[in-house]
Amino acid sequence: MSALDRLAELVGIEPFYHDIWGNRRDTSDATKRALIAAMGLPSGSDAEVEASLRAVEERAWRRMLPPVVVLDEGAPLTLSIAVPAGLEDADLYWTLAEESGAAHRASLTLGKLPLAETAVLDGVAYERRTVATALPATLPLGYHRLSVEIRPRGVGGSLEGSTTLIVAPERCLTVEEAVPGGRTWGIGLQLYALKSGDDWGIGDFDDLGRFAEIAGGLGAGLVGLNPLHALFPADPNHIGPYSPSSRSFLNILYIDVERVSELAGTPDAQALIASDDYRNRLSTARAAELVDYPAVSALKLPVLEALHATFRALPESDARRQAFEAFRREMGEGLRRHATFEALHEHFYRRDPGLWMWRNWPPAFHDPNSPEVQAFVAENAARVDFFEYLQWEADRQLGAAAERGRKAGLSIGFYRDLAVAAHPGGAAAWADSGILVQGANVGAPPDQFNMKGQNWGLSPLSPVGLRESAYASFVAMLRANMRHAGALRIDHVMALQHLFWIPEDGSDGAYVEYPMHELLRIIALESRRNRCIVIGEDLGTVPEGFRPAMERAGILSYRVLYFERGPDGGFKAPQDYPVESMVTVTTHDLATFKGFWTGNDLDWRRRLDLYPDQGALDKDAWDRGVDRWRLLQALSAQGLKPASYPTDEGSQPFSRELAEAVHRYLARSPGRIAMVQIEDALGEVEQPNLPGTVDQHPNWRRRLGLSLEAMAGDEGVRALAAAVRTER
Repeated sequence: MSALDRLAELVGIEPFYHDIWGNRRDTSDATKRALIAAMGLPSGSDAEVEASLRAVEERAWRRMLPPVVVLDEGAPLTLSIAVPAGLEDADLYWTLAEESGAAHRASLTLGKLPLAETAVLDGVAYERRTVATALPATLPLGYHRLSVEIRPRGVGGSLEGSTTLIVAPERCLTVEEAVPGGRTWGIGLQLYALKSGDDWGIGDFDDLGRFAEIAGGLGAGLVGLNPLHALFPADPNHIGPYSPSSRSFLNILYIDVERVSELAGTPDAQALIASDDYRNRLSTARAAELVDYPAVSALKLPVLEALHATFRALPESDARRQAFEAFRREMGEGLRRHATFEALHEHFYRRDPGLWMWRNWPPAFHDPNSPEVQAFVAENAARVDFFEYLQWEADRQLGAAAERGRKAGLSIGFYRDLAVAAHPGGAAAWADSGILVQGANVGAPPDQFNMKGQNWGLSPLSPVGLRESAYASFVAMLRANMRHAGALRIDHVMALQHLFWIPEDGSDGAYVEYPMHELLRIIALESRRNRCIVIGEDLGTVPEGFRPAMERAGILSYRVLYFERGPDGGFKAPQDYPVESMVTVTTHDLATFKGFWTGNDLDWRRRLDLYPDQGALDKDAWDRGVDRWRLLQALSAQGLKPASYPTDEGSQPFSRELAEAVHRYLARSPGRIAMVQIEDALGEVEQPNLPGTVDQHPNWRRRLGLSLEAMAGDEGVRALAAAVRTER
């Protein structure tokens, strides 16, 4: 094996993969070099590869302890230390600090520890000794810290090392543990799409609370949400929820300005809202069919700035100020860095749109810890505080919406959606560039839908960086997305095993492995601590053995009616769906059921010239007709085919009766959770997002056709909810 191949193997770059047609695709040397460089290891020349390989191979010997050790619950505590040879008479002192604050201490002679292996690096001998017998047999669940000090006798100085010990359960919280009977159903929506009589042109957290009450009143157990991740307040044109600035903070445009307490004490803001010009702009935004994000931002941010000024004038003893300070302490340095980024991004972007990407800022501002960044924070303390204030108010309002849902009967509450990665120009990439890779993007290899593959323009997490940081940012991200939620959907969950990286230099992509076992254990630990069920979006190319591993970890599979087929291409019978799954007719990236039945998605692709030729269009149209026929057959086999469809032909028009039958069909499955998309409950034909488009289709902008005030009493909504509730 060459040095390049060995180095690629050590950092997790897979040597080949099989595409969706079964063809083997080998990872080229150019791709290996590019991805190794993206991980921060020089690899441009053979000499650099040799040096990087040596550094990686020797890393475990040159430090006493690994950065992190993940242990299964109840497993014996075993690890080893690496030390220079010849210290058998040295005294070893260790301190094991449990997360609870309890501490264990002991000392012994190093030579009493069993010798495991030896190595010689640059003429210096090293040895690895097992310390299992000197430590407590087991530890409680949680995050603990082991510190070791070795003092050679008769010699001044000492050697020190430490590691994080993560003890985690095997399985996440299950639906059976959270819901009586272990089965429930819910309604999924895009929050921005909600509209009400008093919205400001976009669905907000108050609307969400009202929707949660409606869903609870209909008997639902949960409400599913699009990602609520932070975007870019300085540039409201960047609207994709799956291309966030940070996955650990919230989109502040979802704040309901009129529910911010400071409004009552801010006459200037009240006067602004009451002005004719403002009321006209607000009316226009409210009446729009599509969300106008720049208009919404122009309405909300000036008022929020005025409210923040009122807030800063409150005495420190005020309950709101104290709650804010408690939030800042809880969120820690991550919140401060996020707010600092937003202030910097605003500063540079307003000065020059070409400075949108932080890598284009002056180099001194690339490092969050630089003196220049700290000086900026000191000079712009009020602006940084403003962005912290917005995160606090967004979190408070989301929590209030969740509480309304619980009181209305939602047994699980909200399920939040965790995007697969973050934007390379965003706060997360800037705040911790050692964790988010620069120089490669996340994507997918070619398949029948995207013959050239997909580049999602997102920064992957570095598997090396994750372990070096003891998974701290991963844990923080999980906790942030489990806040005010009873379930978490992980988008493209296969990324826990491997993710397709595409180098920025234009070379072909390759899969990069992740420490799957350790990530699963950490997810299980946070799931149980936060009482949060986990769903894995396992659509697309799923590695062999992956779904069984997810099931063992207690993570629900995500099954979509359109894709669940038998060997003959027919729709899978309800009883054939896996028990440990969440089932749904469609998703935000696919046609609504009405759109599917009428071929509206195919019409969009034709209008936008997304087909390579007429033959491809004709084939899709033919296949859709066959699918309508197959679906009617499947419904008939369950005794669910509507009486108005007397034949098995697939050309019948769409009807609400048909939509109810299809949702009954899916709700009969043994899957733990059945989801109904609100677009299907309302009979909407347009889908939220059309993959493969950016501006050609109104992605992430379309508002629902029915207001919240009318939704609870809508006959179609009530009938579909009753159908699903009955089958569940």
